Amino acid sequence: MLPLLRHARYVLSENPVTGLAFGLFALFLIAAIFGPVLAPYNPLQSNAAMALKPPSAAHWFGTDQLGRDIFSRVLVATRLDLTIAFASVILAFMLGALSGVAAGYFGGWTDRIVGRLADTIMAFPLFVLAMGIVAALGNEVINIVIATAIINFPLYARVARAEANVRRDAGFVEAARLSGNGETRVLLGHVLPNIMPIMMVQMSLTMGYAILNAAGLSFIGLGVRPPDAEWGIMVAEGANFIQSGEWWIALFPGATLMLAVFCFNLLGDGLRDIIDPRMRT
Repeated sequence: MLPLLRHARYVLSENPVTGLAFGLFALFLIAAIFGPVLAPYNPLQSNAAMALKPPSAAHWFGTDQLGRDIFSRVLVATRLDLTIAFASVILAFMLGALSGVAAGYFGGWTDRIVGRLADTIMAFPLFVLAMGIVAALGNEVINIVIATAIINFPLYARVARAEANVRRDAGFVEAARLSGNGETRVLLGHVLPNIMPIMMVQMSLTMGYAILNAAGLSFIGLGVRPPDAEWGIMVAEGANFIQSGEWWIALFPGATLMLAVFCFNLLGDGLRDIIDPRMRT
């Protein structure tokens, strides 16, 4: 554990961009956990007298058409967006990585079933498929999580299958078999842990996709429903006021959304450098 921590400190000190990504991730995590406490105003409280006020000392990001403080809404929305992203990524990993590693390790009919399922999902425009799933199931948060996990399933399944296919005849796998381990134990105890570094990178990248997908569904009215604070909803509401000059309503939620995706994309490279044993040689 200590060598891993020392290597992580080395990676963060030698790569400022990776350090920035981890710093942004820490800020988003703090906002997600303590956002409702740190918000200076009630994110749902309307005040007609303060509607459409530009950024000021009292309202850092200005106010929207109902007089709600945009900074408070952006801060509180972090918890909802990250919750959707984390839940969908974990679900996609459990379904995609486990089925993909089984397909690559066992081959045969397992490989054909998983491959055809992934190909079927990839045959659809993924965002359109997510729209159809949410429209059919209803625009609840749990359904957004399910839809996002389904469209990300092929990414995990294909990466896990390719990595397991390479490692199924490796020396350490043969040694595990000769030691008396069953196929399931070899798969879960030896093959799966060895593909985790690349899967961790995939999970970090998919976090950005999941946030964009949730925001996109909310933008078109199929995601989180108003008046809940969510970045996609706020951008959609602000888009109606850009031409009249109230640019701040869409700008700050959109910039926060962009920063979150940027953070998780950079985080993937940093996690690879820290976790992958080959990077420590």
